[in-house]
Amino acid sequence: MHLFERCRAIALACLLLAATAIPALAAPFEDAVAKLTTDDFSDTGDAVAEIASSGNPQAGPIISALQDGRLLFDADSKKVYVTGADGSVTDAATGQPVASVPSSATAVRLNNRLRRQVETALGGLDLVSPDPAKRVLAAESVFKSHDVAMLPTVETVLAKETDKAARQAFTEARAAIILYKEDASEAEKIAAIAVIKARADQDALAVLTGLPADQSVGVARTAASAITAINSRQTLWSIGQNAWYGLSLGSVLLLAAIGLAITFGVMGVINMAHGEMVMIGAYVTFVVQDVIRTSYPGLFDYSLLIAVPLAFLIAGAIGIVIERTIIRFLYGRPLETLLATWGLSLVLQQAVRTMFGPTNREVGNPSWMSGAFELGQLTITYNRLWILCFTMAVFVILLAMLRYTSMGLEMRAVTQNRRMAASMGIATSRVDALTFGLGSGIAGIAGVALSQIDNVSPNLGQSYIIDSFMVVVFGGVGNLWGTLVGALSLGIANKFLEPVAGAVLGKIAILVLIILFIQKRPRGLFALKGRAIEA
Repeated sequence: MHLFERCRAIALACLLLAATAIPALAAPFEDAVAKLTTDDFSDTGDAVAEIASSGNPQAGPIISALQDGRLLFDADSKKVYVTGADGSVTDAATGQPVASVPSSATAVRLNNRLRRQVETALGGLDLVSPDPAKRVLAAESVFKSHDVAMLPTVETVLAKETDKAARQAFTEARAAIILYKEDASEAEKIAAIAVIKARADQDALAVLTGLPADQSVGVARTAASAITAINSRQTLWSIGQNAWYGLSLGSVLLLAAIGLAITFGVMGVINMAHGEMVMIGAYVTFVVQDVIRTSYPGLFDYSLLIAVPLAFLIAGAIGIVIERTIIRFLYGRPLETLLATWGLSLVLQQAVRTMFGPTNREVGNPSWMSGAFELGQLTITYNRLWILCFTMAVFVILLAMLRYTSMGLEMRAVTQNRRMAASMGIATSRVDALTFGLGSGIAGIAGVALSQIDNVSPNLGQSYIIDSFMVVVFGGVGNLWGTLVGALSLGIANKFLEPVAGAVLGKIAILVLIILFIQKRPRGLFALKGRAIEA
């Protein structure tokens, strides 16, 4: 019984202590808020500092409202009110809703010094946010500003931080502050430079290059060495980024040219309407997404999976019709074929303008093709990455079809020796029609991919037709491996020449190099072999 009485006494004592402690803790916060009612810049500055360091959940809304001009005070009642964007009003000290604001209430004033203090205070509040992502962003902001006033907060948070990414961000932010702290020792600054050097990005370079000139010899020498090392790493990352852009462009060129390589290699037809097959595939994607948006919005993420087979079938069917009605009468007459397909391209463009209008059409990215991610200091967008994977998949499937199917065998036979293939019973006219349909169908699915990175307009195909011919001729007419190597080579070369010579001069340089190359190797990098070809 005595034990029970003792426990009850201890519990009552704890309750009494809590009851007295809560007002004691709340009083400093309320006193700080009350300083905002004096309409004195000095008192307002003190209030901001005290509110920010209080840890009270109302601190964030109060300082945000002060920054936005939504913080009001009533000098008579010594009350401060936070007004919301929706018209709601709360008591700043308690957070309780208020029915109305007194007519005598006015906005708390700020000057330039206070505005900077408010920005710093908001950054400090984000530093202790329960969300690790917000803490990382706040630490990044401190790293860029290297505000010495934030050092105590950064060190306090760093000592308790458990999230790996946030801890690294706080370590770098502390190093940036130490580097700009006037009374920091030389050893501390050299250690800070090592931390910043390991980061090795543009922000780190900005922090080091902005260092005041009145540094000790050791600090200045270490900073200069770090800047040189970061510049070298930045150059390597830049080369890597250009290489990625080149692969991305090369995959687009390959996707646009691979169908042309088949028709040009098997049939010897210069199809100037090939770009319009790409355009048709892009408009099929637009129609599919338009139907899904209006009738089945839940299927939007699957729109491209639906559009790919439809674009292949529609563009392939149009290609077969073109071959049966126009191309078949022009075999052996390359100039007439070129003129006929060029005229056909104009007809198709005008038909699309009539049906869909001349303006660009909106084609959206599904969620799995939106955004980007960082790989070191490389920025890789998901849409380009998926297009590269899709292009490689199309290439592999096409190679397998040519090697392991009867249609592929017949296509290779016609490519190597048309007369011998015909004498062996192969219906070359049927092979021609199916080949033209296959090339057009692949151009159609290329249009699906290109709709994710380019404007869907009647002129879409014209942007790629010249580059497609360059890829086919450079790689070797009718050779898929040559098309692959040619597309990737031209894509990478373009992206490395653009920063040096500009986009236009870079393309001119590539064209001149290809002309010189063809003078030496008229059949391209990988020439097809066969009796008819060699003859």
